[in-house]
Amino acid sequence: MLKGMLFTFGLLIGVITQAQECPQLTYPINGATEVPVNPTITWNSVNGIFGYLISLGTTPGGTDILNQRSAGLTNSFTPEVGLPDGIPIYVTISMFLENQQLLVCQVEVFTTVEVTTPPTCTSLSDPPNNATGINVDTAIRWNYAPTATGYRITIGTTVGGSEVIDDFDVGNVLEYRPQEEFPLDQDIYVTIIPYNDIGSASSCTPERFTTGVPTVDCSLNAPLNDIPDIVGICAENLPTVVTNEALASGFRWFQIEADGSETLLSESREVALEDIGRYRSEAYNNVNEFGSTVECSSSKEFRVVFSNPPTINSVQVIRQATGIRITIEASGGGDYEYALDFENGPYQDSPVFENVPDGERMVFVRDKFGCGTAQRTVERELTAKNFPLFFTPNGDGINDFWQFVPLGGSGEINVEKIFIFDRYGVLLAQIDPTSQGWNGNSNGQPLPESDYWYRAISFSNKEIKGHFTLKR
Repeated sequence: MLKGMLFTFGLLIGVITQAQECPQLTYPINGATEVPVNPTITWNSVNGIFGYLISLGTTPGGTDILNQRSAGLTNSFTPEVGLPDGIPIYVTISMFLENQQLLVCQVEVFTTVEVTTPPTCTSLSDPPNNATGINVDTAIRWNYAPTATGYRITIGTTVGGSEVIDDFDVGNVLEYRPQEEFPLDQDIYVTIIPYNDIGSASSCTPERFTTGVPTVDCSLNAPLNDIPDIVGICAENLPTVVTNEALASGFRWFQIEADGSETLLSESREVALEDIGRYRSEAYNNVNEFGSTVECSSSKEFRVVFSNPPTINSVQVIRQATGIRITIEASGGGDYEYALDFENGPYQDSPVFENVPDGERMVFVRDKFGCGTAQRTVERELTAKNFPLFFTPNGDGINDFWQFVPLGGSGEINVEKIFIFDRYGVLLAQIDPTSQGWNGNSNGQPLPESDYWYRAISFSNKEIKGHFTLKR
């Protein structure tokens, strides 16, 4: 009774026309009955418009089936999942006109056939049956089964298997994406059962597709892990932050226990360490293939030791034919490297620098693990402060020798030659700046108390003169 009343009302509306030319249904024509539930709805073409919209409903002007779906400039439309059976379907065509508001045309109506049988089986459209190399995150799509009002889907990795999805009702749609990714390199079997109010399709055959085979070469995609074999942490500044500079998607740091087990410390580029022992650094890149993520990692085990800032004990300077030779003696218990003139280097492992030009130099000693840098000036200007004002060579073990004195207890010897004269300019002795010094004798004989003069020459040929007193 209700269906008949709606149909009659639809016919009355169908005779109302708009002043503006509107298209009319050509299939199904207005008032048609027993229309299949999967029709291609067509209407006559209208010139000079910019596009059509179509709405479908179960009431006059309703949009509960389709709400202003664009048909472009095509004067036809096929509902993707069909239409309800045995009821009037109201059709509203709207048109886009130049410089005008949307023109909504008169409502037309047709009645679908009463379905009395279950739907037939459908088939996969994407991926198609027997497809290979499919992404593991793919969506399953299938073709519309005429008269179907819903679908149940079963997915497994064997024929008849259901471990992925088991007889799941997805409703009246033609696509489903499982929540979990499919496994790589695996046959996937899909069974889709259409149904309607009468019943379900029977004897539907499973279809199959195969996910992709991973081909990622991790030897080409793993990051370069350049963590050294030994990492020093500063005993005076704990914890010490260690950084992995590799270009990578992610990082992991582990502490290796005495029994070989590992404890995860960090999953960032940096880790704060305060204990010596064995550790492992892991850097990895994520590579996407077939919709799955493959992790390519590189791992490096290293040992953590305590380190300390350096102390420069002395700097020895020796003149050679091709320049001066600088030897740095440093202590502190760390692993050190050495640079000349510039704090930022370049640094070298050897504490010896050969063929260095004359002149004032600055030497740097740096802990390789970042625990500090020491520096010292080499070849300072000679001053009278480098030479004692008197000495007492009386054999009591105190001030028995006269010699060049490095300033500040640095041990730096920046003088190459020292000559000693009497008041008349007679050369009495030449002493080696690295020896004990002058004992107050000349030709094996002790000289009397008096003032004596010296002339000292540096490695850079700078000269200084002065005098001192010999006391007995």
